[in-house]
Amino acid sequence: MESFRSFFEQLYPLRETTWQQVIPLFSPATLDKNSFFIREGEIARTMAFLESGIVRGFYRKENGEEYNKVLFSAPTFFGDYASLVSGRPALFSQQALTRARIWVADYRQFIRLYDTCPDLERFSRKWAESVFVQKEQREIELALYDATHRYLNFRKTFPDVEQQVPQYHIASWLGISPTQLSRIRRKLSAS
Repeated sequence: MESFRSFFEQLYPLRETTWQQVIPLFSPATLDKNSFFIREGEIARTMAFLESGIVRGFYRKENGEEYNKVLFSAPTFFGDYASLVSGRPALFSQQALTRARIWVADYRQFIRLYDTCPDLERFSRKWAESVFVQKEQREIELALYDATHRYLNFRKTFPDVEQQVPQYHIASWLGISPTQLSRIRRKLSAS
């Protein structure tokens, strides 16, 4: 749980009394490679802290084709936030790309602490703001930058992911085909 507490402290330090209420909410769990945290159509009730491993969030088109919307690389929180907040079914699935060590909590129990732990609510706001900024940066990259630029940025943002997951997952996240990714990698290695 050391990385868990460190993650909190980097965004917004919590009081010790808050920690004493937060820690019991989280239980350790493991996601085996290819197992799901949540599937499209399920209603999310839990959130998780990713202590180690890589998890993807993806959409599946009617023809079965998948599109990787987001990659979660430890340490971070993940879960279907839209489903957690709205109570509606999840629109995308979250699946472990590697074996993942996680800490799981009931979302409703977590947010109930906001009334008595304003520092936890501030942490949550800071985390939501950081996610918003990341999402906006990703949208800008997809709209304005070519695939090579997106790939180079991917390598900076996720330095260890490329060696751990199949290339087609990376290509999907970049919004390109695996063949295009191979060409980009060959071109960069030749320079």
